[in-house]
Amino acid sequence: MLNPIKNKDEYEDALAQTYSLMQKDIRSDSKESDELEVLSILIKEYENKWYPVPRANPLEAIKFRMDQMNLSESELSSILGYRSRKSEILSGKRKLSLAMIRKLTETLRIPAEVLIQAY
Repeated sequence: MLNPIKNKDEYEDALAQTYSLMQKDIRSDSKESDELEVLSILIKEYENKWYPVPRANPLEAIKFRMDQMNLSESELSSILGYRSRKSEILSGKRKLSLAMIRKLTETLRIPAEVLIQAY
């Protein structure tokens, strides 16, 4: 029977069991498949509580996404407007406007909840 993960030892055991199940060729409608799904949920909850991942800084998210999409800063200027505005935003001197957030969300597909954070 599966139980909530309450400490690091139980967490390590759950990871080992998950790994073991993932090495098998299990059917999607089997007990092992259900066990793997429940273990994954328990592991996720434990990790969210004890190893939370901080949200990205809006400026870091923009730079990261530009790098992923192989965009230049001049291409970012076309999204944000004026070239000087782009420089002010990337340096942190100017905050993103609602219109900019909408364009960045649409064009770069950065979630709005990342872009609206204080920085």
